[in-house]
Amino acid sequence: MNIKSKLFVLLTTILLISCNEKLEKVEAPSRAQTKPNFIIIFADDLGYGDLGAYGNPTIKTPNLDRMAYEGQKWTNFYAGASVCTPSRAALLTGRLPVRSGMTSNKQRVLFPDSKNGLPASEITLAEQLKTVGYKTAAIGKWHLGHKEQYLPTNHGFDYYFGIPYSNDMDMIGGLKPYWEYWKQPNDSIKTEHFNVPLFRNTEIIERPANQNTITTRYSDETVSYIKENKEEPFFVYLAHNLPHIPLFASDTFKGISERGLYGDVLEEIDDGVGKILKTLEDEGLAENSIVVFTSDNGPWLPFKLNGGSAGLLRAGKGSTWEGGMREPGIFWGPGQIKPGLITEVGSTMDLFATFSKMAGVALPEDRILDSHDLSPTLFDQEETTRKSILYYRGTEIYAARLGDFKAHFITQGVYGQFGPREEHDPPLLYNLSHDPSEQFDIADKHPDILKQIDLLIAEHKSNLVVGKDQLADRE
Repeated sequence: MNIKSKLFVLLTTILLISCNEKLEKVEAPSRAQTKPNFIIIFADDLGYGDLGAYGNPTIKTPNLDRMAYEGQKWTNFYAGASVCTPSRAALLTGRLPVRSGMTSNKQRVLFPDSKNGLPASEITLAEQLKTVGYKTAAIGKWHLGHKEQYLPTNHGFDYYFGIPYSNDMDMIGGLKPYWEYWKQPNDSIKTEHFNVPLFRNTEIIERPANQNTITTRYSDETVSYIKENKEEPFFVYLAHNLPHIPLFASDTFKGISERGLYGDVLEEIDDGVGKILKTLEDEGLAENSIVVFTSDNGPWLPFKLNGGSAGLLRAGKGSTWEGGMREPGIFWGPGQIKPGLITEVGSTMDLFATFSKMAGVALPEDRILDSHDLSPTLFDQEETTRKSILYYRGTEIYAARLGDFKAHFITQGVYGQFGPREEHDPPLLYNLSHDPSEQFDIADKHPDILKQIDLLIAEHKSNLVVGKDQLADRE
């Protein structure tokens, strides 16, 4: 080959390499061009202090700890309510449950004999994402209505596998009264004592559901769904029934935790998280997926060692103290989420606007949303636009947070703990950055802050339309 020929080959090779590099740059999808996959892993009655990453000294949660280390750990992340049904409605609709009627002053949650459920007029996150081509699955606890018209398959989910309400419901007859039943040893509490149904789509496939294996089955179902739908963007809402009582763990995990049965349950949930992350990585989906872990409300403290811990936070499930609604909030998305410790305020309701923005779907304009887009914080650690949290109990505002400060207008105990209902005038006031345990009332030092919180509530109420109560009516 002569010099001219060699030069031609060399120049051609350089040109091809250059073109390929440019082509790769053009074809490489940007964050805005690619619809990410979304997975929400939602625990039931998990406390703020129940994970290793949040300071638990004996419950081993290496996979959740890894998510927190590689992604973002939020320390001021809130559920939408302090009990199951309204909290789940808030997450899926991006709206305070008072707007949808999914909270009540008569019944705090739905029961197996409840007549109603989440209204068809509400737009769920699944319905929102389906408009731009997402495959959607609800796996686990639903608790937004057990009748067919209220099941996930009628609220935007292509697929459902789970128990439609809490795992302590449908207790069989002839047992001790509810609160007496739980005084017996754990090995006397049997899964067959709870006649809860397991659904696949709209069909009951197992009753009573075998709760000894339900946690691992939910995780495995999620793994299967990911593999089967990896060619399209997908949204999986994995809502575990546990660690809500009754507590059950499969044979592999029973007795492994230093924390006892409660720890066994959480370590089995954590193992499932590890399976899901590994599947995303093995299938080449990790860098285009967002995984969120949080809980519906705080720990159910009357159950003592069978309940969780709110850590340094006050009280637990059912209350409007911090332990009732502040939860672990972990976001994992390698290559997308900027790792760090986030002290900004966020809420499960914010997932609606955040995922909508990431997926490129416009927010509905025919209703008021209580959802904020967290993506600037997730991607660049910018400040959130959310500066406030409203703590509803039923249709009443018991407390409100604005910035660092939280005012309690009404306090009320739950499940025989923490005292009677008490109205406060002036309200109690705490600086949650300095005093997350809500121990030191500083209302007398900050009348200006109380005025600002009053204005916040007045503005909220100025356009509030309370939804028709969907929880009170029972068969």
